[in-house]
Amino acid sequence: MRFTQALLLLAAGAAQAASSWSFDDASVSVAAKKGSDAIKEKFSQKAPLTKPVGLGSTDTVKIILTAKEDGKAKRPHQAFVTIKEQETGLEAPFPLTVKDTGKAVVQISQKDLPVQFLLSPKPLKASVVIGSFGEARAVNTPVFDIELQTDPNAPVPKYEAPVRYGKKPEIHHIFRPGPQSPPKVISLFFALAVAAMVPVLFISWLLLGANVNHLTKALGAAPLSHVTFFGSIVAMEGVFFMYYTSWNLFQVLPVAGVVGVVTVLSGTKALGEVQSRRLAGER
Repeated sequence: MRFTQALLLLAAGAAQAASSWSFDDASVSVAAKKGSDAIKEKFSQKAPLTKPVGLGSTDTVKIILTAKEDGKAKRPHQAFVTIKEQETGLEAPFPLTVKDTGKAVVQISQKDLPVQFLLSPKPLKASVVIGSFGEARAVNTPVFDIELQTDPNAPVPKYEAPVRYGKKPEIHHIFRPGPQSPPKVISLFFALAVAAMVPVLFISWLLLGANVNHLTKALGAAPLSHVTFFGSIVAMEGVFFMYYTSWNLFQVLPVAGVVGVVTVLSGTKALGEVQSRRLAGER
């Protein structure tokens, strides 16, 4: 009794392991857009079509079949008709619309195909792919070839390969030329204009009643602060001049920072001395 039960279990396991998907009642038809009679051919999993199926620019190919598991009509989890370009191996899947009874259908026209397929010199390979969850083996069976018939009056489609990640040609950077100084005539004109303003400044001081006598008192009270303050102002002008003529920004910033600190420290004491004389009533 136990031996018989063991044989039954082994037989059931072998039957379950041997289960697979298949299809039956398969046919392919090609119908033109103008409504002419469709060309219909039948095929099966073991008997694919030997002649290619012609597909014109306005035609539609319709594939009908019944999906089965162990000979019983059933709805699979996935069912596709894949079309493959022979030279490149590119495939395009077209899902079948499947009912609970296993009846499946799909319609394909030229406009549904990738551009690469329209440029193929060889017929396209059509296969039926059916699979689902469980132990049943999936099926992937070539069923027929498709021979595209393009419109001779229509322009030939163009295909540009997409940009892929990979090695690219070396890029040689061409930097724009650096900024140039204005013409010397313009620079000389403005330099003379600034220099001409110096005597105008001194004359204006005299006309406005500037007291030059305080210079001696200022230098006597805080000589180092006044001299350093005036020298830092002149040095800052020199930094601007060097930046205009030859220095770049990275050379100017450190020097301008040092001169600026000296200007602040010396100017605080120098102007503080001037304020003390102002508060004392000296004009």
